Amino acid sequence: MRSSSLSDRIVPLALVVGALLTTAAFLLAFLVAPLVAGASVGSTEIIGGIAVSNKLLLSQKIFFFHVPVAIVSFAALAFTAFYSIRYLMTKESRFDTRSRTATEIALVFIIATMASGDLWTRFDWGVWWVWEPRLTTYFILMLLVIAYFILRTAIDAPERKATFAAVFGIITFVDAPICFMITRLVPSSIHPVVFSTESSMSPLVLVPFLLALFGMLLVGFSLYRLRLRQVTLTNRIEFLKLQLEEKRQAESRKKRMMEETKAITVE
Repeated sequence: MRSSSLSDRIVPLALVVGALLTTAAFLLAFLVAPLVAGASVGSTEIIGGIAVSNKLLLSQKIFFFHVPVAIVSFAALAFTAFYSIRYLMTKESRFDTRSRTATEIALVFIIATMASGDLWTRFDWGVWWVWEPRLTTYFILMLLVIAYFILRTAIDAPERKATFAAVFGIITFVDAPICFMITRLVPSSIHPVVFSTESSMSPLVLVPFLLALFGMLLVGFSLYRLRLRQVTLTNRIEFLKLQLEEKRQAESRKKRMMEETKAITVE
């Protein structure tokens, strides 16, 4: 309880710090980080007094948003799997609540990843979608997360719903490392490999990227704690309503029995 209370107390600070780090990262990305050299232009052009032989891709700035939100979606699904395992081990409903909340946050960041990825695809590759290994596996991940919530709504029995959702949550998480490793397992000439021993980032690129990553992680954590607190309070209110209703019905039955007993006595 103390750790939960401490987490709730630091949520506003974490959210503010996350927002500030993310804002600073985007400002550095657009104002300081250099443009990335893309496809070759027809001929060398002089732009700003510099000879340019490649198209400078402003769309690569999406990288500073796209990659961090994708990593946060993987982290959220890791929490889904962790709490799903805890639920299967203990059958405690609080772990099911945490697993469901983590999956909700994962879906938010998955949608953000897909949206930014589609924009990046359109600007850099000239199309809105390509059935490329990384995109395909991540699209499957999004479908699995959506199916997770469909499964929860399709089952009425609370314990059975939680058990099936826990198993499906673990299966869904399995696709996360596949998405991350697929461009290494199945080399693609389209989607870049961001983290590898061969790739390197200049400080002007690395600093805003790390700021955006840590900022998004803090924002994701804050959203998770805020949503978890809302769901927990809602569950408590519903439980209290149920208890009050049961108490009211019990008192009503007791009163009716007393009236019937009194009537029999009078007769």
